[in-house]
Amino acid sequence: MTSSIRLGADIGGTFTDIALEYRGAIHSTKVLTSYAAPEQAILDGIDIVLAETGIGYADLEIVIHGTTLATNALIERRGAKTAFVTTEGFRDVIEMRTESRFDQYDLTIQLPKPLVPREDRFAVAGRIGAQGQELAPLDEAALAAVAERIATGGYAAVAIGFIHAYLNPAHERRAREIIAAHCDLPISLSSEVSPQMREFERFNTVCANAYVRPQMASYLQRLQVRLTERGARCPVFMIHSGGGLVSVETAAEFPVRLVESGPAGGAIFAADVARRFGLERVVSYDMGGTTAKICLIEDFSPKTARTFEVARTTRFAKGSGMPVSIPVIEMIEIGAGGGSLAWVDAMGRIQTGPESAGSEPGPACYQRGGARPAITDADLVLGKIDPENFAGGAIRLSRDLAEAAILGAVGDRLGLDAGAAAFGIGEVVDENMANAARVHAVENGKNISDNIMVAFGGAAPLHAARLCEKLGIGDCLIPPGAGVGSAIGFLKAPFGYEALASRIIGMSAFDAEQVNALIADLKATAEGFVRQGTEGAILSEITAFMRYRGQGWEIPVPLPDRPFTAEDAVLIGADFRAAYARFFGRAIDGLSGLEVEIVTLSVKAMDERPAPAPVTLTRGARIHEPSVWRAVFDPAAARHLDTAIVARADLSPGDRVRGPAVITERETSTIVTSPFDTVMQPDGSLLLLRKDMADE
Repeated sequence: MTSSIRLGADIGGTFTDIALEYRGAIHSTKVLTSYAAPEQAILDGIDIVLAETGIGYADLEIVIHGTTLATNALIERRGAKTAFVTTEGFRDVIEMRTESRFDQYDLTIQLPKPLVPREDRFAVAGRIGAQGQELAPLDEAALAAVAERIATGGYAAVAIGFIHAYLNPAHERRAREIIAAHCDLPISLSSEVSPQMREFERFNTVCANAYVRPQMASYLQRLQVRLTERGARCPVFMIHSGGGLVSVETAAEFPVRLVESGPAGGAIFAADVARRFGLERVVSYDMGGTTAKICLIEDFSPKTARTFEVARTTRFAKGSGMPVSIPVIEMIEIGAGGGSLAWVDAMGRIQTGPESAGSEPGPACYQRGGARPAITDADLVLGKIDPENFAGGAIRLSRDLAEAAILGAVGDRLGLDAGAAAFGIGEVVDENMANAARVHAVENGKNISDNIMVAFGGAAPLHAARLCEKLGIGDCLIPPGAGVGSAIGFLKAPFGYEALASRIIGMSAFDAEQVNALIADLKATAEGFVRQGTEGAILSEITAFMRYRGQGWEIPVPLPDRPFTAEDAVLIGADFRAAYARFFGRAIDGLSGLEVEIVTLSVKAMDERPAPAPVTLTRGARIHEPSVWRAVFDPAAARHLDTAIVARADLSPGDRVRGPAVITERETSTIVTSPFDTVMQPDGSLLLLRKDMADE
C-alpha cells in the first residue's frame, strides 16, 4: 500500500504525538494526553495538522496508531477482573514463577504480584503430554461448573492456559467452547496468544492479554467511531511490539502485542535514519515525557527478542518483572522522561523517577496544579527551555513555579539554591540513562561507545549531548521531526507479523517433512495477518531458536527461506555452532552425545518497503554566526555560559554551529554543550560532533 496522505498517532504518558505525511512533507504536533479519553488527544492533534495542510478527515488514506495504554494498564494494575483457567496442579504457576532469582541473597526479595489473584484461578483435570498426546481427557463437567462460577463472579475476561497446549491446543479450544456457552466474555487462549514452551511465561502472557483486552477493545472501538463521525473513511492500523502493522481487529484480540508499540515506532524511526546514512552501529535514544528507551540498531535493524519484562521491581534487574512472551523489539526502558519527578531519599541523595507527573497535572512549570519538581522544571531553571516557546508556544511555562517546586522538594532539604538543585537533578537523570545504556550494551556483548547515537522524543535532544559525554560517544544525530519521532516511525513501519511455534527437533532425528509443514503453517498464519493491510509482495524471515540439549535457553539462528531436505541437518547444525561462537566466543565441540536441537521456529512476514534515499554525512566547514545569545547552564563547565540561540529553520546544509548552543524548533530544542559543535545535514538532521574526537 503506497498512500500519499498517511497519519501516525502515538499516545504517550505525557504527550500525544501526531505526524501527517502529505505531499512528501511531514506536518506534526504534540498535545497533552487525556487520561479519561485518550482518543480525544488524537482528534485534537489531527485537527491541528489538518488545519495546517487545508485537508479534511475524508482525505486521510491510512491512520497508524501506537499507544502505551496496554503497558500502563499492566504497570498500574488497571486492567479487567480476569479469571484464569488452567490444568489441575498448575494453578499457582504464575505466582511460583521459576527458580530464577535476580538477587539470590536477598531474603526480602520483592517480585511483582500475579495479575490474577489465587481466588480467581481455576484448575480442571485433563492433560496433554510433552509430545502433544492426550494423557487424560478434559473434565468437561468440572469445566462447566467453573464456567458457571465465572458467569456469576463479576469477571470481565477469561484466560485459558493448559500445560503443553502449544503442541496440542484441542483442550484449550474445547474449554473456550464450554465457557462461551455460559458467559459472553472475551476469552484468550495461550495456544493463540503465545504458542511457545515454558508454562510460566506462556501463562503470564495469556493472563496479561485477557487483563487488558476489554479496556483496549473499548478504546479502539471509540477511536474508530469518533474518526468516522468526523468523516474519516480510511482504515486504522496498529503498530505492534515487533515493529509491524496489524489491523485494529487483530490488535483488539491480541492487545498484549501492543505493550511496546509506541517505543517500537521509535526504534523503526532510528533504523530508518541509520539506513539513510549507512550507519551499521547505532544506539537509539528516545526520551519522552514519561520514560526513556534505549535500543541497539545493527545492520539497519533493531535487535529483537521473544520475551521482555514489564513492571520491574528493581531497576535494570532482569527477572524482577512480569515476563511477556511475544515478539518484541528489544530495548531497555526506564522512568526518565521530562515528567519524571525528582525527590530526595532517606540518605540525602537526589533521585528521579520512576513516578511521573504525566500530563495531569504535569510538571510544576506547566501551571496545571503540579507542585512536585520534574525533569522539565530542572531544564527550565537551567535555561535549556524557552518558557515562551515550549511546544510551539502552546504551553506557557512558569520559571517561578519550577524554582519553588525544586526548592521545596530538593533544594531546601540539601541546602542548595534552585540552580544547584536543578543541576543535581539533571546530572542524576543523565547518569541513570547512561547506566541503562551501558547495561543494555553489555548484556548484548557490545561496547556502547562504538555506536553513533540517534536521539529523538520531546526531551532527548535536551539531554543527548550530555549523555554522549558520559558514554564516550563522539557523534549524535538529531533527525528532523525528532520531537515526534515515534509517530514518524509509524509511517515507515511495514505491514508485518511474526508467528512462532515451539517444537523440540533434534538434529540427529531431523525430519525435513515435519519442519517444512510447520514452517508452511507459520508462514500462512503470518502472511494472513499481513494481507489485511497490503496486496504487495511479502518477504519472509525464518529463524530457528536453538540450543545444545540440556541448556536453559536458546539463541536465534537465521534459516534460508526454502524447502529443507534431510541433508540440511548438517548445515543447520553448522550455522548454530557458528552463531554460538559469535555469542559466547566458541562452540562446544568434542563432547560425545551433545545433541543440537531446535526449540522454537519463527516466521516473520512483512511487505516490501522502498529503500530511503541515501544521505552522506557532512562535518561542515561553513561556520554559522548566531545573532541571538542567552545564558544557559552548561553541565560540562558546571556554570552558565553565553550560549548561541539558533532556529533550526535558519540553518542550511553544511552550516556548523559552535557549542555551546541551543537549536530551537517547535516540538523540542537541541542542547549543544560546550564539548560539541553541530552541523546541519543535507536531509535536515543535526549532527552533534565531539570537538576532541572530530578528526577520528
